[in-house]
Amino acid sequence: MKRRTVLKSGATTTLLGLAGCVGGGESEQATTTTETETQTTTEETTAETTTQDSLSGTLKVATYSSFVDAPSSSPGAWLKNTFEERHPDVTVEWETPENELNHYIQQASQGVDIDTDVYVGLNVDHLIRIDEKLGQKRLFEPVADGLSHYGHVKEGLKFDPENRAIPYDTGYISLVYNGNEIQKPPETFQDLLKDRYQGDLIVQNAKTAATGRAFLLWTVNTIGEDQYLDYWKKLDDNGITILGSWSDAYTAYENGEAPMVVSYSTDQVYANRQDKDLSKHQVGFLNNQGYANPEGMAKFADTDNPELAEAFMNFLLSKQAQKKIAQLNVQFPATDWAPLSDEFEKYAKVPENPVTFTYEELQGNVDQWVDEWARQIAGGS
Repeated sequence: MKRRTVLKSGATTTLLGLAGCVGGGESEQATTTTETETQTTTEETTAETTTQDSLSGTLKVATYSSFVDAPSSSPGAWLKNTFEERHPDVTVEWETPENELNHYIQQASQGVDIDTDVYVGLNVDHLIRIDEKLGQKRLFEPVADGLSHYGHVKEGLKFDPENRAIPYDTGYISLVYNGNEIQKPPETFQDLLKDRYQGDLIVQNAKTAATGRAFLLWTVNTIGEDQYLDYWKKLDDNGITILGSWSDAYTAYENGEAPMVVSYSTDQVYANRQDKDLSKHQVGFLNNQGYANPEGMAKFADTDNPELAEAFMNFLLSKQAQKKIAQLNVQFPATDWAPLSDEFEKYAKVPENPVTFTYEELQGNVDQWVDEWARQIAGGS
């Protein structure tokens, strides 16, 4: 299999098209946006007002905790309130289990009924884990045909061959560091092993956090599946701190427990909004790379509310929701009709060489990589 997937093909064009407005020509974007909005506003409004006026009931939506209660901002409350305003007979209930998607994989493998309708926050390695753990048992159902806004999803971000997981945003995993404490940031993965960075890095547990898994996969992608564990042992010897979730890790970083953390290349967007010292929120791309990590949503196969579930997913792809998710989740939108704001143009960073693994490359591998990492680096957690 390929050791390194660099997004140089159509996927790269799409991803960089999403983020290409960062630092790009404002006038060109404004012209395109005006023409697109005129054409798509009617389409979006018609699609959402001619079908589901009769929707009712309670919709249970599971996600990771920071999507609902991040220390900075999160889109959960806005999505719930806006969807309920559009459909007055609907109530949205968020669920944030501690083990995130693993909670539902375990339930399905044990034959426990799942009464949740939608999962928000699914990526390609999650999807591989589902297929490898559950085999022919379906956790999610394909939904693309039932979503009128699906045609606006960027082709390069679609990561599920079966269209169970539908992308709603994307981000690039990077380092975030305090430039006041680290005047010369690491430029490569090998740099992180140097004595000058001993005890400086906080990472997330690859077994329990999406950012931690993405960072682990980045090391496998770049260093190779035969060498990544040796690399992590050296990294561990250099004093990394492993915490359970992104929220735990980022809070520890902001509290000054270490001057570097694994996070997202949009970090300065958040920092600027909070009037924080941007010198403490510098973005670093190791090997000039960042790990592209699209997030998707999916409908549970056992949902009793399939129409309501698809209506909610379609709403997340609407122009209004795409703009809000990008702003509040501080990620790039996944569609072609939600232009980046001036704020993103100025503060969001894009790696020179984004990398990722495809579904086919991860299939049969991701569980082994994560499990070996957990046993040898994180003590089996």
